[in-house]
Amino acid sequence: MSASLHYQSSIICLLILQLLFYSFSSKKKRQEPPGPRPLPLIGNLLQVDLKRLDWSLFNLSKTHGSVFTVYVGLKKVVVLAGYSTVKQALVNHAEVFRDREITPIFDDLTKGYGILFSNGKTWKEMRHFALTTLKDFGMGKRISEERIVEECHYLLTEFEQHKGKAFDNAQIVSYAVSNIISALMFGKRFEYTDPLLQSMVERDHEIIYLTGTAAIQIYNVVPWLGRWLKNWRDLMHNTEVNKEEMRRIIADLKETLNPDICRGFVDVFLIRKQSLEESNIMDSQYHDENLLYSVTNLFAAGTDTVGSTLRWCLLLMAKYPHIQDQVQEEVDRVVGSRQVRVEDRKMMPYTDAVIHETQRYANIAPLSIPLKTSRDVTFQGYFIKEGTAVFPLLTSVLYDESEWESPHTFNPSHFLDKDGKFIRRDAFIPFSAGRRACLGESLAKMELFLFVTSLLQRFRFTPPPGVTEDDLDLTPVVGFTLTPSPHQLCAISREGF
Repeated sequence: MSASLHYQSSIICLLILQLLFYSFSSKKKRQEPPGPRPLPLIGNLLQVDLKRLDWSLFNLSKTHGSVFTVYVGLKKVVVLAGYSTVKQALVNHAEVFRDREITPIFDDLTKGYGILFSNGKTWKEMRHFALTTLKDFGMGKRISEERIVEECHYLLTEFEQHKGKAFDNAQIVSYAVSNIISALMFGKRFEYTDPLLQSMVERDHEIIYLTGTAAIQIYNVVPWLGRWLKNWRDLMHNTEVNKEEMRRIIADLKETLNPDICRGFVDVFLIRKQSLEESNIMDSQYHDENLLYSVTNLFAAGTDTVGSTLRWCLLLMAKYPHIQDQVQEEVDRVVGSRQVRVEDRKMMPYTDAVIHETQRYANIAPLSIPLKTSRDVTFQGYFIKEGTAVFPLLTSVLYDESEWESPHTFNPSHFLDKDGKFIRRDAFIPFSAGRRACLGESLAKMELFLFVTSLLQRFRFTPPPGVTEDDLDLTPVVGFTLTPSPHQLCAISREGF
């Protein structure tokens, strides 16, 4: 009996040694990305600042390299830092780094439906449908330009009503920008006084802010904490109310649907859904949940990113009046008092450079949206397992010291050559890159150019009385995106315009 037990023990020891040998050999052969040593259960949470996670990770990359591992609790995350690495992953290995990492909060928000937080058939079909439909309705084309020009007039009128006195432009700018995506989604714009527009915009801002807070990042690590976290409860409440309001808008459009006159994205979706149902095609992505979440995705993204960038630009113009002077000199020389058009951009390199530099410096989406690997991959000599969460760190791209001459200062010369001509920079990817790049990029660029130039043509932006340029605070409010801190500016009418 004793000999038998000794034999069994020997066999078990040999098996353990063999497993350890293979494990050691596998790690040598398949070297995983390095990183700071994690602690049990909490991982590297004590080594990062959840209130500004992007800068914490950027700083870690200086020690651990451009591809490294951190543990968010028990969750393993591979961080990609620097332009060269991020571009190689998202563009050169686009098939591997294309799937979305669905964190608990993303699952709560959209249940895997829609465009932003979906994968597989749902994502492919909804993204393709959205791109095709929005282009059909003029995204990035002349018809969109006309809508934006029209909205510029409404926005200018609102600014004029303040008669040069200081005010917070956050809400009014958001209403103007949201009307552009509303026209594409619903075929109409809202009055700025419309309570529905005001409530949707306000809740979207709150949702986007809360999603990026430290409390929600803790929730992603320990989901059972959700109901005890005020930020999670507020986030879920805002999300549910938003969905109910969006359902009512969709229901109203459905009641007045005319297949011969498509007003926007919702109409096209409803007609496609109806056609498939009449053909008894049941296994379709064209159902109510995908419609609801696709519309909410596009409305929120189309409002927040452009609205925040526009507010950053006006704040930076007030902060740096000598740059505002140069923009207005160029606007006056090229455009004069007539309406600004998109075709003017090629004759306005300095203005174009200022807008691009605003996007770089403001760094609206510092962490992008997390991805995960679709299969095992060896990337830059490191083995990354299928399903591993990946952070493409856009902060590290837009502030890459090997790509930008003065990354930590607001410097429009980043986009100008020695002759003052506009130059494109490869490391300028505020809309991300690859398969998950922002699908509304062309529309956003058009909006920013027309809104910025129209506002600077008509107004000079200054700090409130008693406040100096140095007093203007460029510290962002950190949520899922980076927005300017609450502030007021004066919009002073320029003579002759």
